[in-house]
Amino acid sequence: MAKILARVCVRIDGINMKRVDKRGAGVDLGAVPWRVLNVSDQPLQLKLCLSGGQSFRWKYKEESDEWTGIVRGSVFKLKETKDGLLYQVLGSVHSTKPDSKVTRNATGIPNTQTEDERHESILKKYFRLDVDLKSLYEDWSKKDSIFKAAADKFYGVRMLAQEPVENLFSFICSQNNHITRISSMIEKLCSTYGQRICEDGEIIYYSFPSVDSLSSVEVESNLRELGFGYRAKFIQKSAAQIQEWGENEWFESLMKKPYKEAKSELIKLPGVGPKVADCICLMSLNHLEAVPVDTHVYQIAANLYLKHLKGRKSVTDAVYNEIGDHFRDMYGPLAGWAHTVLFCADLKKFEESGSKRISDETNKKTKRKKSN
Repeated sequence: MAKILARVCVRIDGINMKRVDKRGAGVDLGAVPWRVLNVSDQPLQLKLCLSGGQSFRWKYKEESDEWTGIVRGSVFKLKETKDGLLYQVLGSVHSTKPDSKVTRNATGIPNTQTEDERHESILKKYFRLDVDLKSLYEDWSKKDSIFKAAADKFYGVRMLAQEPVENLFSFICSQNNHITRISSMIEKLCSTYGQRICEDGEIIYYSFPSVDSLSSVEVESNLRELGFGYRAKFIQKSAAQIQEWGENEWFESLMKKPYKEAKSELIKLPGVGPKVADCICLMSLNHLEAVPVDTHVYQIAANLYLKHLKGRKSVTDAVYNEIGDHFRDMYGPLAGWAHTVLFCADLKKFEESGSKRISDETNKKTKRKKSN
């Protein structure tokens, strides 16, 4: 029954859309149907997954409780319901006809999946729905009482399986930056160098640029004019270097290498330090033991686990590695995923009325003990 439900086309309501073909001409799609992806046996919270600092291209519409974003060249609209995850496909770079049953890959070879099957497959892979998250939460809760305290409220935090190119350049943009500006910079990058996918009213959606489109020398000056600052050089130089190393083949080789070797290779790129390298390893290279350490993660570690680190003015390489190794020792090969749950629990943006950050609550308990 679940398999049947997963393929049911649910026409709840539609929106008039145009899909843009390779010549830029609009094709009227009429009402775009909602489809349902059955996730009843796998916990999933879109808010925690899509606005928790993993990806920066998802937009939330509060009045309709919908998320719109781009995954692997397709524009998705998502909505959580009791029946499952509802989704619309507003457009895709992989096809030009709304009634097309056969799509083609980048080399022009026909794919064997129908469009519906391909989009369903994209979402399942993106949210790693093949992973039994309930069992993982149970295991991590046994190992860590702090995790257990956060698990009930912060259920369904799934590690997104992102494309390495988008992941890497997005996190180069993230350095010394806040989420609103990061998102703005990424949209400028896409609208300037990406492929136009479709339009929704006044909004035009673009795919993420290819390595080739970002590697030309003039890209740096163009991005500086767009407000990217010093990141413009890092983007162009890294793209040129990745192109020289073989692009997709190079990324695939990093997936096959041990985690620390893959991280060392990434750090050779301009503008990629330990934290950015760990983000790429964790979010797009399937090295789920990678633990990116930023200010939030340092505070969680220093306040709750490694209290001898409290008061440090900076996170040195030694401290960074100690924190990562601590979580790896505690949680095992999926430590990066487990630590992301704690990261979400500590962010103020996910607080509800009356709730506290886990690190703040622990600090108060410590102060009360000292006063007694």
